[in-house]
Amino acid sequence: MMSPALSRDKLHTEEAVELHLVHQLVSRQGWQERPSTAYDRVSALDPEMIEDYVRATQPDAWKRLSDQYVGKARETLVQQLVKQLQAVGTLEVLRNGIKIIPGIKISLCGFRPASGLNADLVRAYEGNRLTVMRQVRYSARNENAIDVVLFINGLPIITMELKNTATGSTYLTAEKQYRNDRSPNGEPLLTFKRGALLHLAVDQDNVSMTTQLENGRTRFLPFNRGRDGGAGNPDLPDEFRIAFLYRGMDGAEAALSRDVLLDILNRFALVSEVEQPGGRLKRTTVWPRYHQLDAVRRIVKHARRLGAGHNYLLQHSAGSGKSNTIAWTAYQLALLHDDNDRPVFDSVIVVVDRKVLDQQLQGTIWSFVTTPGYFRPIDETSAQLRSAIQSGARIIATTIHKFSTDHVNVLKNEAGKRFAIIIDEAHSSQSGKHADNLGRVLAESMLADEDLDDNERALLELQRMRGPQANLSYLAFTATPKNVTLERFGVRGPDGLPHPFHLYSMRQAIEEGFILDVLRNYQTYKTYFALERAIEDDPQLSPRKSNRKVARYVDFHETAMEQKAEVIVEHFRRHALPELNGQAKAMVVTASREHAVRTHRAITRYIRREGYDDLKALVAFSGEIVVDGANLTEPGINGFGETELPGRFDSDDYNVLVVAEKYQTGFDQPKLVAMYVDRHLSGIQAVQTLSRLNRTFPGKEKTYVLDFRNEVEDIKEAFRPYFNTTAMEEVSDPHQVYALLARMQEMHILDQDEIDRFVSRFLQANQRADERPVLEGIVRETVERFRMVLTEEQQEEFRQLLASFLRFYAFISQVIALEDSDLEKMYLFGSWLKRLLPSREAPQGGDVTDDMLELQAFRLSEGDVVDASLEATEAKPLSPIDRFGANPFTEEERRTLSEIIRAFNDRHATNFTEDDYIRFEAVNEAILDDEAWAEMLRNNPPEVVRPRFGEEFMRRAILAFQRDRQMQSAFLQDREGREMIMGLMFGRAVRGARRSA
Repeated sequence: MMSPALSRDKLHTEEAVELHLVHQLVSRQGWQERPSTAYDRVSALDPEMIEDYVRATQPDAWKRLSDQYVGKARETLVQQLVKQLQAVGTLEVLRNGIKIIPGIKISLCGFRPASGLNADLVRAYEGNRLTVMRQVRYSARNENAIDVVLFINGLPIITMELKNTATGSTYLTAEKQYRNDRSPNGEPLLTFKRGALLHLAVDQDNVSMTTQLENGRTRFLPFNRGRDGGAGNPDLPDEFRIAFLYRGMDGAEAALSRDVLLDILNRFALVSEVEQPGGRLKRTTVWPRYHQLDAVRRIVKHARRLGAGHNYLLQHSAGSGKSNTIAWTAYQLALLHDDNDRPVFDSVIVVVDRKVLDQQLQGTIWSFVTTPGYFRPIDETSAQLRSAIQSGARIIATTIHKFSTDHVNVLKNEAGKRFAIIIDEAHSSQSGKHADNLGRVLAESMLADEDLDDNERALLELQRMRGPQANLSYLAFTATPKNVTLERFGVRGPDGLPHPFHLYSMRQAIEEGFILDVLRNYQTYKTYFALERAIEDDPQLSPRKSNRKVARYVDFHETAMEQKAEVIVEHFRRHALPELNGQAKAMVVTASREHAVRTHRAITRYIRREGYDDLKALVAFSGEIVVDGANLTEPGINGFGETELPGRFDSDDYNVLVVAEKYQTGFDQPKLVAMYVDRHLSGIQAVQTLSRLNRTFPGKEKTYVLDFRNEVEDIKEAFRPYFNTTAMEEVSDPHQVYALLARMQEMHILDQDEIDRFVSRFLQANQRADERPVLEGIVRETVERFRMVLTEEQQEEFRQLLASFLRFYAFISQVIALEDSDLEKMYLFGSWLKRLLPSREAPQGGDVTDDMLELQAFRLSEGDVVDASLEATEAKPLSPIDRFGANPFTEEERRTLSEIIRAFNDRHATNFTEDDYIRFEAVNEAILDDEAWAEMLRNNPPEVVRPRFGEEFMRRAILAFQRDRQMQSAFLQDREGREMIMGLMFGRAVRGARRSA
């Protein structure tokens, strides 16, 4: 079919884009072009095509309809169809058809059946009429025309407004046209649910989509393939960039091809309730974004062709709609049949690394499942999981911890069943013990070498079940794959390195506006301080342990706490809180549970002292901790249970959350606008922590990060591997497992006879409790040699070698088939040995205590706000696993306390001069010489006496500097600096007053 003729002077217009798109749909994808006059404005249908489809695919139903409604069969069909469209919507009608009295069932669309066994369903699918109209005048009230409308069997599915960048208009112009000139009010074609399901704004380069027109509030989402890891679409020879709509690209079918569009209508599109600001629920139609559609269809195509036993790593950024992608994948794999019409998988198991199953994921699966028992969410015990698998549930959702209990192991070799295991957030934990349990439970047993004795066969069986399984396919979803995740689940490319099976990068998500760039407004604060000894003697100490105590002293010092609290609160009120009209939230990330408690206290004190009624802080940490002699828990401090915290924090009552470990991953609070970092972050932990900020929210245009601990370049370094596609320098060398074993054997405490004896008893124990002391007795023989033969340094080296061996073996045995029973023996024996080895003794001698130290000066120095956003070309490959902790601690020499303090000051870039504090110290001493003031400082809580102290200090400082106009002016005009100095001096004054009592 030749391309339609167009005059030369119109080749640059949008009409050329429109004609080309329609021509390609007709010539390449088998669409039929219909005249716009066939469109009925009142019903918003193509009645002729409706009749044509029903006549051809359901002749018996059409005959009954014609006999019942003589001469009015089409009219009756259209009337009843319109009523059903108004009642339940286009999607429901397409999927379930309608009924017309007397009990005439009419199907309006035939979907591809899961298998080809039902010939009637196959004919119905092949009989679908896909038609396209240009310049459709859709309104009964005016002559407005929509550029292109796509129909299935006479029902409108997609409208399209096309623009042409050569004439200065783009897809953004089309979006504006939909908002301003395509009001859905009174227009059945444009009415949500009742009319077309999707509206596309298109130019030659880009496509955006919406499922609901709401005039000025209409929100469009990108529907693009991605371009070099970012937004947009790649250049194509002799074609528009949007050719993926009508042409197959890179192994993927055209997005508007017959098979793809009908697949979306059958197995992707759904009507969902989405929570709006204020808690209001809004019904909306969910249509897959391009990367979601592409990922699911590629997985299904690959699994249909190759069956079970393959791994798929999907690197999908936050903001990718992962829950829906997982749900769609699970549903379609559960239905999947091979070319011989046999199910590819017996069950699909969705595994999440959380205690509570994702409600959105469950809701999406339930929206497609109607058969009882087809889908089983496991929210109770492992027995429930076992029952679900044994009963043949096709889709099972559970947490990975359910596979950790012994009684699930009865499912091992469950009739040779094949499983697809979808892992949500594939971390290294899913490459270790839990994944080991999961593999053992579900793997089929095929080892039957008659030359092996029972023990050897059992050992190789254990080893084999950790590795790749012919009956298990793993599908791992993560935004930040580690090196172990890439090697465990990645696909080997032509370069021999593992790569993601599918990519939706952080960069693309940012450029498409689905997440925010948390590095765009990044500010660091430098901490300067000067420490001195507060005791006369100068003891010798261990630097390694003492440095931690010195750091703790500075971190928890009242002056440091108060200054950081002031910076955090004032910055949040000034910059972040106005972002969402008072709804904005902040997270303060601390280094430990005690740090979180003390930071929360300092922030709360500052808020109360300043009378900021618009702020209130919560704290989050696990378990119980003793601080200042009091046993504290998160619920005890907050005043409500842990499970209530996310909801309480989301309310208007609280806006600052101080955390230690908790809520740094997997916590979605879109109102988070600011993060204050007071702990060292690196690698994937930095990315996951800072990514708590990246969720979008109406009115949220930017985020703020204030970092007291890290350098901007270090944070950028952490983000680089995950900004585009994550790659590896090279794969890990599996032979390193033998090198680790050899290094342990060189230390002459391992005895192979003992290992063999232990393994033999272990394999035959079969959970008998009386075997426990026997097994421990064998291992303790090695433990005794560990104590007697090795020096303290050698003991530490052996501990680290053993831990490295166990971790690396657990990983590498899942990647390749090792087929070496000696390694499995060492793994079984070593796992027990590690638990029974004595812990490393703490260094002997004294250690630093708070009364040994004196904080002579402290200052926070504000750095510039920088745009730390990564460039499109920035990337850093991950290193293979080749760095093992196997170096003993040798730093046992003793240093004096003075040397430790001097080294600590030097390392933390202390740059105070004497003028920074000696002149103010004289003011402080004058206050302490006043007995009335000394008594007041000794006998009153700091929060009571602090305001009056500030007034007195300021009065005396002005007098002291009356001859130094420059210093006096700086002190009076620099409020922030003045408050820092007075905070420091107040802390020193309180301690001085109490020491002199």
